Amino acid sequence: MSRPTDAAGALPAVVTGGVRRGSARHSDVAGLGRARAGAFVAPALALVGLFLVFPALWTAYLGMTDYRLTGLSAQAPNFVGLDNYTDTLTDPAFHASLRLTLVFVLLSGVLGQSLLGFAAAWVLRTTNRAVKSAIEFLVLLAWIIPSSVVSFLWIALLDRGDGTLNAMLGTEGMSWLTQYPMTSIIVFNIWVGTAFSMLLFSSALASVPPSQLESARMVGASTWQQLRDVVLPHIRGHILTNTLLITLWTFNTFTPYLLTAGGPNHESEILPVYIYKVAITGGRLGVGAAISLIMLLINLVIATVYLRVLRERK
Repeated sequence: MSRPTDAAGALPAVVTGGVRRGSARHSDVAGLGRARAGAFVAPALALVGLFLVFPALWTAYLGMTDYRLTGLSAQAPNFVGLDNYTDTLTDPAFHASLRLTLVFVLLSGVLGQSLLGFAAAWVLRTTNRAVKSAIEFLVLLAWIIPSSVVSFLWIALLDRGDGTLNAMLGTEGMSWLTQYPMTSIIVFNIWVGTAFSMLLFSSALASVPPSQLESARMVGASTWQQLRDVVLPHIRGHILTNTLLITLWTFNTFTPYLLTAGGPNHESEILPVYIYKVAITGGRLGVGAAISLIMLLINLVIATVYLRVLRERK
């Protein structure tokens, strides 16, 4: 049956009015009204503005000055426009640090922590409960111990003179931190951060229907086929979430500085360490702020790409 219309073919006012009232109710599900809803979210917006927006704007402003830690520029910094940004983007030292950071993120975060965390979660899925609890406790211990303590333990492990690793391998005199600085901080970061991936993937694997795995086993599917055809499609969202968080955390971590201080000869100088040396050690706060803003933009690009992939998956 067709809906009644007037001579011009428009729907009656009572019908369209009902639709408008329904749309209004739909957009205000909580029934708070615009004013009360604004008052409800105002504290959260104020905190976001205070701790996120304002520091970002202040950093952008500092990046356009010659602000220094000491001297006349510390008291009265001059506005230099985009000079700090253009100088940074054409600086070979920045390019080298960015390359090291990307290698560090890819090997220690995206591949190392994610793959090791998934492997641990997959193996622990069918392990004895007591053994599983003991292994989870040890892995979590590496995650919750303060970074300064963990760094001291690793320096003791890799020490040239009395290091534990040299004693175990019989390689007395080997200085791991100076001969293999990037490898050392990559392994160190994998060891520290694997616990998060393991916990997330343990939760994700628990959501896979056992009946589907059992059906796959009954038709003779191998472990790899079960992973590819049953497990991975179910946990794809968890994988993207884990990769996003691991990438951002690893990109911004400063802990490797406690092991190698970016050396020797800048061979392990990832971006957070490079910024620290420019801004604090070198006293060039304006340039350090410009590099920080560039780093923030890189983080935003990475997050946008991941979120876009997640949205497309849905």
